[in-house]
Amino acid sequence: MKRLLGLFVAVIVVAIGLSFAMLNPKPVALDFYFGALTLPVSLWLVISLALGSVMGLLAAAGMLMRQRWQLARLRREAARHREELSELRKLPIRDTL
Repeated sequence: MKRLLGLFVAVIVVAIGLSFAMLNPKPVALDFYFGALTLPVSLWLVISLALGSVMGLLAAAGMLMRQRWQLARLRREAARHREELSELRKLPIRDTL
């Protein structure tokens, strides 16, 4: 059901995007420091969406890598503490009275 809903949403988004592209076919010039580029408005929007998605994925990847490293460090530390606890449980109990 979730796949069907996701597919339906994707089809709707593509349909809206195509209708937007057909309604805005005029080219727009965008001046950069190194030159100018003329493309339709819809293509500029697709390019900006793609660049934003890539930058967001790169930012998320950095955070995920940092969290994975922290998780690995914490797992090693927990294993070390479990081993230490196991060794302490093996020691005999002494009466100090």
